[in-house]
Amino acid sequence: MNLKPRIALLGFSIECNRFAPTATEQDFAARTLLRGEAMLTDARSAAPHMLGELPGFIADMDAAGAWEPVPILLAMAEPNGPVEQAFFDRMMAEWAEGLRNAGRLDGVYCVLHGAGLTTEDHDPEGTLLTLVRHTVGADTPVVASYDLHANVSNANVELVNAYIGYRTNPHLDMRERDAESAQMLRKLLTGTRTHLAHVRLPIVPPTVSMLTGKDTHERPYGELIDLGQQRMREPPYASRVLNVSVMGGFAYADTPFNGLTVVITATDAAAAQSLAREIAVAGWARPARFRATLTSLEDATRLALATADRNRPALIFADVADNPGGGGRGNTMWMLDAFHNAGVQNALVGVIHDPALAAEAHGLAEGTRFTARFNRDGGDAFSKPFSAPAVVRRLHDGTMRGRRGIYADNTLALGLCAALQLDGITVVVISNRVQCADPVFFEAFGLDIAAARVVAVKSRGHFRGGFDEFFRHEQVVEVDAPGLTSPVLSRFRWQHMPRPVLPIDAAAEWAP
Repeated sequence: MNLKPRIALLGFSIECNRFAPTATEQDFAARTLLRGEAMLTDARSAAPHMLGELPGFIADMDAAGAWEPVPILLAMAEPNGPVEQAFFDRMMAEWAEGLRNAGRLDGVYCVLHGAGLTTEDHDPEGTLLTLVRHTVGADTPVVASYDLHANVSNANVELVNAYIGYRTNPHLDMRERDAESAQMLRKLLTGTRTHLAHVRLPIVPPTVSMLTGKDTHERPYGELIDLGQQRMREPPYASRVLNVSVMGGFAYADTPFNGLTVVITATDAAAAQSLAREIAVAGWARPARFRATLTSLEDATRLALATADRNRPALIFADVADNPGGGGRGNTMWMLDAFHNAGVQNALVGVIHDPALAAEAHGLAEGTRFTARFNRDGGDAFSKPFSAPAVVRRLHDGTMRGRRGIYADNTLALGLCAALQLDGITVVVISNRVQCADPVFFEAFGLDIAAARVVAVKSRGHFRGGFDEFFRHEQVVEVDAPGLTSPVLSRFRWQHMPRPVLPIDAAAEWAP
């Protein structure tokens, strides 16, 4: 009798910025910290709290036939600093107990990010995979999916039977890649044997240089992803190469294995090694194109003022240096202060993380005039205070359903929120830190994005997947301001990253 495959499900997903505050259990609980059957319930719901990886995997497995999921623990958090070691240790104990008590396991699927840290470990994903492999043995297929901002350690590759990375930035293909993970695991269950190879380059791309969208003018990273997809369909790789993942990495994790990395999963070891080298050579031919080209805050302010001319297009300004999606605190005031002082009109700014200000607004009636004091409780070196006369325009409890982009059809809990009118600028303030990647963060307050002349968002790039129905690439202005996620990498004090690397250093060497 054929037995239904029993597949363990677990995950640890957080993008860690070495320079940001420590992530705690509460940071995970505020986003996704689910165990056992609760993982399946959320993944199969119409609007899950978790991001798309596990829902995509489970949906594809469900559609393929009978199987027995064995859910253990899924921990996801907004990007932050290194995870508190004691909390990670408690999760490790849960994963270990769940795997030991699972009974027969035919395979394991791991939802990973690849840019995780703990306060004592450069590679918690590798630590988790070591536990998985030690517990289930060498013969049980293990498939792991990764964000394309993963920093790739040897353990991340050597301990899995298939490595599946995102291919789009903004991340619009999470469900598709994890459906691919399910399909890959089923191949492994029917006897397919894989070989993995990876090649790392001494290139640490600035975040703004890793776009993949076809409408962007400069996309050296997207070109490498496209090359991999093309070559795996052609001789001599067709039918032998199962997956090509080009991982741009996450500079701010500052690990000993930072660097753009090509990972190949194939049925033939020589094919895996050959294609990994070929794509790496193509990447090494593009080092000068991995650069950050930003607009100064002074010039951005002039551009914002110029939108008053209706013959000019409206603009969206990205505060890329204070991106909560990379560990930024979402509360720097440089852009808001400059735009407000200059008298910018018909503008929307969001979302600013300031729980104290949001709570104060909720204690007032809509229409109330008061002095909005941002960052009254202090913060990091970039979180300077800012005050201005304001009107409470609209209040919201913060529970929303994502409409487009990375948060599409997700249930979002932003905590108490308020839309405040500061002269010609409407500012959305939230209580739970998240990047402004979805138009719903404005639309929930009845704000008309299409009518605005200026929109400013706390986001590095995922806003492009949400706001592209309003703004073309030519209408995007990436602003150079201080913050924990500045794409100008020379501004950081790196301690663990292998050096020299481009573009931080003037020169670096690599040979295939």
